[in-house]
Amino acid sequence: MQNGKYDDIINLPNPTPTCRPRMSALDRAAQFAPFAALTGYEAVVEESARLTDEKKEISEDMKAVIDAKIQILSELLDEDPVVTITYFSPDTKKAGGAYVTVSGVVVHIDEIERCIVMAEHGNIFVEEIRDIDGEMFGCLE
Repeated sequence: MQNGKYDDIINLPNPTPTCRPRMSALDRAAQFAPFAALTGYEAVVEESARLTDEKKEISEDMKAVIDAKIQILSELLDEDPVVTITYFSPDTKKAGGAYVTVSGVVVHIDEIERCIVMAEHGNIFVEEIRDIDGEMFGCLE
């Protein structure tokens, strides 16, 4: 007695291909795995959402103070002066950057490249410096 439309074929054996082996369950499941149609899209969205600061120009008076502090540093290089420098670090991927504050020993002042060389932090260009602080600058305060 047939009650349903497919009762005549419902109990037949599952056909197996003779020309190739059966696909494993893992391979069959991989056909339906999600994929990223736009490769790298998430990274681009994250990068565009990342905020950067604009570089603020400093006054001529502040530039003169920084130059005076650099002059004092150059005279004290033999004593391994420890300073804290706040400077603008330009972003390599987009406009703007970030203000960074580092502390350490000044190793050298390169007057040709106009940069301060620190032992732990490398070169810091004078035009990017916003402030220099240290014990040796008490006379300027």
